[in-house]
Amino acid sequence: MKFASKRLFLNIVLGLLFGQGLLAQASLRGFVFDATTDDPLIGASVVVDGTTDGTVTDFDGAFEVRAKSAFPLTLNISYIGYEEKQVVVEQAGQELRIKLSEAVITTEVVEVRGQRISDKQKSSPLTVESLDVLAIKETAASSFYDGLGNLKGVDLTAASLGFKVINTRGFNSTSPVRSLQLIDGVDNQAPGLNFSLGNFLGAPELDVRKVDIIQGASSSFYGPNAFNGVISMETKNPFYTEGFSAQVKYGERNLLNPEIRWADSFKNKDGQKTVAYKFTLSYLQADDWEAENYQAVDGSQTPTGNPGGWDAVNIYGDEYDIFGDFTQNTTNSFNDAAGLLTVHRPGYRELDLVDYDTRNIKALGSVYIRTNPKLAEDSPELILGMSYGNGTTVYQGDNRYSLRNISFYQPRIEFRKRDDFFIRAYMSKEDAGDSYDPYFTALRLQERGQTDGSYYNRYKKWWEDNGIANMMVEMGYPEAGIIFDPETGQVVIDFDREEAAQWLADNADFMNEAHEMARDFVNAPTNDFSGRFEPGTPEFDQAFNQIRTAYNNEEGGTRFYDKSALYHVHGEKRFNPEFGEIILGANARLYTPDTRGTVFYDTAGIQITNFEYGVYAGLNKVFSDGKWRTNVTARMDKNENFDYVFSPAASVVWKPRPNHYLRLSFSSGVRNPTLADQYLSLDVGPAILAGNLAGADSVITLSSFQDYLSGFLQRSLLDYYDIDPIRPERVRTVEGGYRATLWNKLFVDAGYYFNVYTDFIGFNIAIQAEFEDETSFIPDDVQVFRFASNAESQVTTQGFSLGLNYYFADYYSITGNYSYNAIVSQEDDPIIPAFNTPEHKFNIGISGRNIRMGKLKNFGFNLNYKWIEGFLFEGSPQFTGFIPSYDLLDGQINYFFPKVNTTVKLGATNILNNQVFQTYGGPRIGRLAYISFLYEWKKK
Repeated sequence: MKFASKRLFLNIVLGLLFGQGLLAQASLRGFVFDATTDDPLIGASVVVDGTTDGTVTDFDGAFEVRAKSAFPLTLNISYIGYEEKQVVVEQAGQELRIKLSEAVITTEVVEVRGQRISDKQKSSPLTVESLDVLAIKETAASSFYDGLGNLKGVDLTAASLGFKVINTRGFNSTSPVRSLQLIDGVDNQAPGLNFSLGNFLGAPELDVRKVDIIQGASSSFYGPNAFNGVISMETKNPFYTEGFSAQVKYGERNLLNPEIRWADSFKNKDGQKTVAYKFTLSYLQADDWEAENYQAVDGSQTPTGNPGGWDAVNIYGDEYDIFGDFTQNTTNSFNDAAGLLTVHRPGYRELDLVDYDTRNIKALGSVYIRTNPKLAEDSPELILGMSYGNGTTVYQGDNRYSLRNISFYQPRIEFRKRDDFFIRAYMSKEDAGDSYDPYFTALRLQERGQTDGSYYNRYKKWWEDNGIANMMVEMGYPEAGIIFDPETGQVVIDFDREEAAQWLADNADFMNEAHEMARDFVNAPTNDFSGRFEPGTPEFDQAFNQIRTAYNNEEGGTRFYDKSALYHVHGEKRFNPEFGEIILGANARLYTPDTRGTVFYDTAGIQITNFEYGVYAGLNKVFSDGKWRTNVTARMDKNENFDYVFSPAASVVWKPRPNHYLRLSFSSGVRNPTLADQYLSLDVGPAILAGNLAGADSVITLSSFQDYLSGFLQRSLLDYYDIDPIRPERVRTVEGGYRATLWNKLFVDAGYYFNVYTDFIGFNIAIQAEFEDETSFIPDDVQVFRFASNAESQVTTQGFSLGLNYYFADYYSITGNYSYNAIVSQEDDPIIPAFNTPEHKFNIGISGRNIRMGKLKNFGFNLNYKWIEGFLFEGSPQFTGFIPSYDLLDGQINYFFPKVNTTVKLGATNILNNQVFQTYGGPRIGRLAYISFLYEWKKK
């Protein structure tokens, strides 16, 4: 019985994986277009007459139907707002290019056929959110990239107007190293940074055909670094989108964004298309949002309004310094230094140090060659392409950085055949241009004026010389007395601290005036000191320009040199034996960082390279007439500095009835340490940010060193430890979900995931201190380091999302989505990267397209409301704080003028002009209203 049971079980498993249908099937392929505009119709229904065999068209308007009927057969094609059409197909392999005409009469019965949600998306084993070419046109956001933030489960963070970050499922960061961004399969990360700068160096809107956001661990499918998700953009193929298009947007904050695109093709003597080409140009300029948060950094030891100054979020150089803390010695509370408390240097505002004139230029060009033109769209294609981007914006990482004239170019060559094979190779090269670190610039400016030690000593001396403490006593400030404590037998100081605190509060004007006079004295130039360089003066401009244009290594400046590059090759082949579809692929990548010691330790003749490669294989199986879809994938990756890592995945999708899909998957993610995690050597003033290939021995914990300083320099208080070398981090994910179309009107997409993370890569702040010998109590040299490190604790997270799309009255839809993300484990490990994600958020929207009301037609609208729950955003020590809950209302209305092929759109993001923070340390984001004109001429 046991043997029979095992055999039965084995037969069931083999049947699920390799079973075949008993009926012979013919594959019918074709395209569906709008008869007037020649646009592909996405989501059009294609059904074999008299059967239930059918599908809907994808983002190209393409379809494939497996029909069991004998030829000739009839296809029924339908789409909301268009006349139904029947097409007779005489034989398999017949080229089908079907055009639908708009319906004259609006029907009362609505079916969800034009829902723009393809079968491929509904049957995906992963959580996939998409923005197609129509949704891009209709988004209320000022750009398609901003519009991605309204999708289910997607977090969009604006660090500046020119730099937006997309993340999914937590552990958000303004340096999005855990997400992979692809354009036509090409990784568009900046090679030296190892992450994408949002869409700053990405694809122009006119050339984007669709964007898919694959949420969660996807390394098995997309390789290393597809850790929390993949943003996959696909541009338009010039063979299908010939013609001229132009768009210009103008709006608030001096927004100006013109774009043009041209695509054309050539035919051979037989009338077959052989070569197509396209080019796209885009320019953006705007006044960036200004970071003006002058409140004290959350958790700061000195509160906002302290007379001696405080550490403001967007003022740099005013950070807490132990030598300016006159509360450390109790005698300072009542001697000649009374009232000083904690003193901060004034620092410099970000707006005095940063170029807020956002500018961005993108240029893309490609040539597509069909190597077998008679096969038309089934022909293999050779693609030669080049993309270039350049611009100026503000980027936020550990500090806020001014990216000035940064450029990026990427040549690409690819040979491919749709659903068969591809091999692509590309190079990515960046040039940091005139980019620099404003935070470090503020420190350099202050150093030129006078050292920190001199500043605080002179400040205290002025306070004492001018008898401020005596004035305070005369005004009622409590005096200290010395008394004998008989219980302890010691002499103690008698001082009423509560009375002193109340006096300081009651005499705030006096204290503010005294500290202001002390600052004026210390900041004034003398024979020995340059004093403070005041913004707006020639002296400031000269010092500022010298510092930001000199490199930050041996030149004493803050400018970066970065001409890093990466070289990548990737090939994949699909096989279709009787038992299923097999996918085999491999890729290799070489990094060649070149920073001349301004970012990495590639100085003094040291050259750094980093090589990695990966291989993968997958098996897809569709059986039981499409009711079951299974997938098994295995991938292995190797970086030259780390061991082999494996990322398996498996999934099953069940279609119990038409338009109902249940999915269950296991996936995994791997993230190799970035170049920064391995080779970084960047002095940012208070600390050196360091890579960690070799580990660190006998370093001191930050907390014990603080105890040592405040504990009369007792070396016994120092706590030494070792840091292990950096290693890859991993995640394992179990995910389930349900997608369905209900009552021919409502599309539902719900999903749940559970993640288990190990070896999280974060940062370990440690101190190296060199003492002359065992008896020394003052170190000869002290340096603070921030080492890239792995967390020892395991972390678990979970989340749930629900999306609803309701279609009604032919032209309208109501959408809503809710997302929940949370950490399950409660580990208090400082190395674990911050979650930085709201626990709850939702979107509600209503839209209409191609609306007809009597004689009025061809207009549409979109209104979206978003609510984000408050959460703690943990970046660097300077940029860690709470983001309050906020809501945003976006909207647009558009009208199409068919005679001139032009669409006019009037819209605004954050219509109510709520001033909101999306990242701690970033600017308040307000309203951005705009008007756009889109002209499209399609070549017939």
